[in-house]
Amino acid sequence: MIQKTRPPLLQAQDVGDKMETLMMHPVLKAFVCGSISGTCSTLLFQPLDLLKTRLQTLKPSINGSGHVGMVALFIRVVRTESLLGLWKGVSPSFARCIPGVGIYFSTLYKMKQYFLSDRSPTALESVFLGVSSRTVAGVCMLPITVVKTRCESGKYGYESVYGALRNIYRTEGARGLFCGLTATLLRDAPFSGIYLMFYTQTKKVMPQDQFDPALTPLMNFSCGIFAGILASLATQPADVIKTHMQLTPEKYRWTGQTIALIFKDYGLVGFFRGGVPRALRRTLMAAMAWTLYEQMMAKMGLKS
Repeated sequence: MIQKTRPPLLQAQDVGDKMETLMMHPVLKAFVCGSISGTCSTLLFQPLDLLKTRLQTLKPSINGSGHVGMVALFIRVVRTESLLGLWKGVSPSFARCIPGVGIYFSTLYKMKQYFLSDRSPTALESVFLGVSSRTVAGVCMLPITVVKTRCESGKYGYESVYGALRNIYRTEGARGLFCGLTATLLRDAPFSGIYLMFYTQTKKVMPQDQFDPALTPLMNFSCGIFAGILASLATQPADVIKTHMQLTPEKYRWTGQTIALIFKDYGLVGFFRGGVPRALRRTLMAAMAWTLYEQMMAKMGLKS
């Protein structure tokens, strides 16, 4: 009787070796470092994102100046929704930022390795890298961005991220999940491009070899603050447009129409509402994310 020979079963050690090889891949390391840095910064600065969303959708008669409006809104949210109300929408924020920041940094790392090898990018190359990487991450995570914006507004009673996605798809179709795509990319892609340009160029100017290595994280954070302020100011109008399109898609159906309606209802100042909490959040969040990312990549022996 002829015995059929079976191929040897995959040994547990072989599986472990393959998993270890996969985990050692530089792109995966960049994804993990980016995800961890995104988690920390998202949890810490979520209240600023909620205040920004609420300020952008307040009626003109209620909202005062930017600073006073933010402080008054902060007090109102704490009084009516408790302190934890400031973290409303944190679940979709996590669902968006943990993979989203990981996708951004891993895409950026892969593109830098492919196009630049071991040299530093020029100013224009930094803009291209930042815009391209953020576009990839922004398109992938846009449905979660829609859910996050609606949860923060306080106008929707979604019980979970999955339930919100299912509800939006059932009532509004695929268009509802990707509403505000143009405005989102006009906000996020230029922000990342401008941010990366100023961040890399500022770091080149700083004489890092003359400072104590222990001060490197602080220097990187300072460069990130400077870059974040400039990038936030340049992209604030696009953020306001995106917020209105995702909260009221039946009214704000396309970008040009939204610009006209915002100008009609709020005036030119309407495009800069919520600018203070957004600038604080985006600046601090980006600076922290980049500082943590570069420190973790350095610990892993990789050049960020």
